[in-house]
Amino acid sequence: MTAIEVSNLTKKFGNLTAVDKVSFTVEKGEIFAFLGPNGAGKSTTIKMLTTMLSPTSGEMKVGGHVVSENKSSVRERIGVIFQDYSLDDDLTAYENLYYHAMLYRVPKSERKEKIESLLKYVNLLDRKDDLVGKFSGGMKRRVEIARGLLHSPEILFLDEPTIGLDVQTRNFLWEHIRKINREKDMTIFFTTHNMEEAEKIATKIAVIDKGRIIITGTSKEIMKRTKTKSLESAFLRLTGYDIREENVSALERLRNVRRMRR
Repeated sequence: MTAIEVSNLTKKFGNLTAVDKVSFTVEKGEIFAFLGPNGAGKSTTIKMLTTMLSPTSGEMKVGGHVVSENKSSVRERIGVIFQDYSLDDDLTAYENLYYHAMLYRVPKSERKEKIESLLKYVNLLDRKDDLVGKFSGGMKRRVEIARGLLHSPEILFLDEPTIGLDVQTRNFLWEHIRKINREKDMTIFFTTHNMEEAEKIATKIAVIDKGRIIITGTSKEIMKRTKTKSLESAFLRLTGYDIREENVSALERLRNVRRMRR
C-alpha cells in the first residue's frame, strides 16, 4: 500500500524553480529519508506535502488523499516535526499538548490519558507542569515528538529533527521513531544532513539536488550504483563537493559582523 505518491511536483518562486518535476513514492511502513544539500528543495517539498505550501503544478497523494482537494483529510492523517521549534514557551508541556489535542479534535474523554501517556513515553511526565520556555533544546524536541504523535497519525514528517541535539538526545529520538514504526506500522518521512543517521535509520532514500531527484534506493543500492563505500561518499559523488550558496552567504554575513566589531 502506498502512503505517499508524488508525480511531476513543481514549485516556482518567481524565476526560481525550487522543486522541478519531482516524482517518487513512499510505501506504508517505510522509513524514507529525503537527502540533499542546502537549497536542494527538501523543506519546500515537505511543506507542500503537509499542505503548508501550494505547488505550482504536479500531483500529490498523502494517505490516499489528493492533497490539493482534501487538505483537511491529509492534516488529520499526518504528524509534523519541523526544523524550527514551534512550541509555545509560555505554556507548560501539558498545555502545549492539550492545545494540539483540541485542534485535532481528540475526544475530550481521552485527552488527559493520551497526553500523560505520551509525555511518559518521552520521559517528560514529571515535567508536564513546567513551562516549555525553561526546557533545553532536547527536551523541547521530545515534547514536539509527543505532540506529533498525539492524534495517532498514519505518517510522520520530520524536517531535520536532530539538528542541534546532543548524541544522547539524538539516540533517544531515533530509538523511539523506530519503535513507533515497528509497533504502529507508521510511515516516517524525514530529512537530515547526517548521512550516518540516514544510512542507519532509513529503509529507502531519495537524493534531491537543484530541485530534482537524482537517485532513489536503499543505502546499499545507492552505494553500489555510485561505486562508493559509504552513503556520505555516494552523496558527495552525486551532488558535488562545492559549498552551496546558502553556506557561502552565511560565511559572508559572519565576516561582515566581525568587520563591524573591529
